[in-house]
Amino acid sequence: MGQVLDARRKRLMFRSQRRGMQETDLVLGRFAERYLAEFTDEQLDRFERLLEAADADLFEWITGRAPVPEEHDNDVMTLLRNFKYRFETS
Repeated sequence: MGQVLDARRKRLMFRSQRRGMQETDLVLGRFAERYLAEFTDEQLDRFERLLEAADADLFEWITGRAPVPEEHDNDVMTLLRNFKYRFETS
């Protein structure tokens, strides 16, 4: 089971860093580097579903320019939005 999780985390890391839009690549890649290792299975599920969204939508949600849809309004999105703001101000 540990190998399955390791492979899953690696796949999610790759998907986070190579989205297509540079802004989301940077934010999601660094976010994944920080949090993937400690995410529970359920948080990995939520993050994986989040990665299925379009880059433009994700960027709007992360920056607060658009409301986060109910299906993505969870602990992972809260961490991501908070992480993003720390990332910008550092």
